[in-house]
Amino acid sequence: MMKRKLYLLVIIGLFTASACTDVTMVQPTPGGPTIDFVDIQPKTIREFQDSITITISYKDPDGDLGHVDPDINLITVHDLRLAKKDEYHVPLLAPTGSSISIEGQLEIKLKNTFLLGSGASEQTSYEVVMKDRAGNISNPILTDNVTITRE
Repeated sequence: MMKRKLYLLVIIGLFTASACTDVTMVQPTPGGPTIDFVDIQPKTIREFQDSITITISYKDPDGDLGHVDPDINLITVHDLRLAKKDEYHVPLLAPTGSSISIEGQLEIKLKNTFLLGSGASEQTSYEVVMKDRAGNISNPILTDNVTITRE
């Protein structure tokens, strides 16, 4: 029992130490993709049980968003409580080799969100950035807040 409490305290300490982060100052690439925040649902979740869906809209003047290789991740989602960003794959959004202006919406599903501290709930928001195959970086966007509760 004592070992378990010590283990839990160490984990909480590590998460707390990494929790003091700010929004990254990402410089968008001129002529690269642009994104806008559309929605985040649900606004309140139970840790480890509910998924969060972030909906963004995108525009890209040359249509090189997404990648055929599922191991290539082109979207970063940063839970602002954490130091590390998560990366997600985006499938091709236009045929390879084409150079057409594209726009649309994407949904990013986040699973296994958890509380960092020992309280009953926490709030967080997410910073999202998208990159195209040429390495051009979009503007960063910030989501609305989400409340995470302990079950």
